[in-house]
This record gives sequence, C-alpha cells and structure tokens, in this order.
Amino acid sequence: MSEKPERPERPVRYKEEKGEEKRREKDEKEDEKRKGWDEKWRRDRVNAVGWAAILIWGALILLAETTGWGEDNFDWWEGWAVFFSGAGAILLLSAFYRTLVPEHRRAVTGNVIFGLILLGIGLGELISWNYIWVIVLVAIALLILLRAFVPKR
Repeated sequence: MSEKPERPERPVRYKEEKGEEKRREKDEKEDEKRKGWDEKWRRDRVNAVGWAAILIWGALILLAETTGWGEDNFDWWEGWAVFFSGAGAILLLSAFYRTLVPEHRRAVTGNVIFGLILLGIGLGELISWNYIWVIVLVAIALLILLRAFVPKR
C-alpha cells in the first residue's frame, strides 16, 4: 500500500509570529483610541478655541467677582448671568463662523441650541425671564423647523 506522505507541521516559530502580529494589531488599535481625543482636538480647532474661550471667559468673570470689580463698576452685574450670557454668545459665534467658512463647516444645530439656552439663562437673570425664554424657545423651534425642511448641501 502506498502511504501518504506526512504533511510537515508548521514550525512553532510561525505560530509565535502570528501571535506577535495579533498583539501588534491590538496595540495599534489601542493607540488609535488613545490618540483619538488628542487628534480630535487638533483636527477641530474651532471647537477647541470655542471651549478655551469659554474657560477664559469664566476665569475673567471669577476674577471680576472676587475682586469686586463687576459690582463696583456696573449696577446690573450678576456674575453667573454674565458668564452664561458670554458662554452662549461664544457658542453662537463659533456656530456662525462654521457656517461662513467652508473648510470648517460642520453641523451646528447642537451648538446653536446649547448657545441659545445658555444665552437665555444669562439674559433671563439680567433682563426678565418672561420675555427671554419666549424668544429662546421660538428661536430653537425655528431652528429645528429650518433643519427639517431645508435640504442638506
């Protein structure tokens, strides 16, 4: 009878290389996840600048509150109200900038809604809640309707 030639087994080194390759792929994926946040902030500079501006605005308001500068110079001064108004304005400005500059264009609906809410909180404390919230809610509703009926480019 003819015997089948035995198939040579693959060397152990091949299995080790295969395992090493899988480990490298896994490490690369983990590195990509870790780099994700850093790269996201580098790629989206408008967002990074906007949030940095909000933090700087908050620091300036806190400085004005602790030194008494705001209350001494402005009789309408409310620290939190001024902070929320400024933060809302910064978010709205960044959304407006995104719509104007094509290379930074992205969806801005979330920033606009959040900016209007912060602006409403701040101005509601400074002026009057009754009128500000009506304007903010109507503006948000119009933005949602506009988004629903205007086709994407």
